[in-house]
Amino acid sequence: MEPSTRPTWRTLLVLGRVSNLPTVWSNALCGWLLGGGGSVARLVVFSLASSAMYIGGMYLNDAFDTDFDRQHRRERPIPSGAIREALVWQVGGALLLAGSAAMACMGWSTALLGVLLLGSIILYDAVHKAVAFSPVIMASCRVFLLLAASSTGAQGVTGIVLWAALVLAGWIMGLSYVARRESLKGTMDAWPLAALALPIVLAIIVRDGAHRIEGLLWSAIVVSWGIKCLLHVFAREHRNLGRAVSGLLAGICLVDLLAAGASATHNAAFLALFAAALVLQRFVPAT
Repeated sequence: MEPSTRPTWRTLLVLGRVSNLPTVWSNALCGWLLGGGGSVARLVVFSLASSAMYIGGMYLNDAFDTDFDRQHRRERPIPSGAIREALVWQVGGALLLAGSAAMACMGWSTALLGVLLLGSIILYDAVHKAVAFSPVIMASCRVFLLLAASSTGAQGVTGIVLWAALVLAGWIMGLSYVARRESLKGTMDAWPLAALALPIVLAIIVRDGAHRIEGLLWSAIVVSWGIKCLLHVFAREHRNLGRAVSGLLAGICLVDLLAAGASATHNAAFLALFAAALVLQRFVPAT
């Protein structure tokens, strides 16, 4: 079914899952802080570039899933006729190229990590419905995003950034596992969700001395939020995987806050991004 009119703004926003952009900006801020901070202008440019790559990746996600959506999710923009499939390919590809080109202009390390990010996005879009380890590929996208962001900081990629990337990967794999069950039938094992508890490990590593108690309190908040989201997964009645995934996606901002171990001002920024993600999800679905 081909659309007879131009796509609406809502169609474009839904395709790009723009409600998740605050989590992209949160990753950028976290990586930049862990990389030593420095030029705010570089952070802004990187955030814009990563936003373009995220939206482009989401567009290609729908483009690759067109046949599946025609059978199982006919309400999606392409099978519903809200937008032409060819246009989705074109816009998605253009945004990915624009974002990776912008990263390439920020230095060789950012350029290299940007290429790895680009490859992970395309690989995930192409095979995520076909392979069981797609949550690992999805996690690699966020890992390379965090590392690329840290490369824009004054100190570049540091050891603590690698620890933060590992914990972020665990959180992403946990939520991706839940998201995968939205479109696949079968029972859900609980053990893969243990990765959502990794922020506690990060708190012990990052927050030492006088900051240990604060770190443990923040990690308790992160884990509590994760449990709250998972209640929608294991509820005996009114099970809602979509709501669980949306909440865990917003929780990325809390994981970043814990990892950054930053000042009260930066903590407020992470909390604002967390709130923004939740508010935007009311208007544009996160999945």
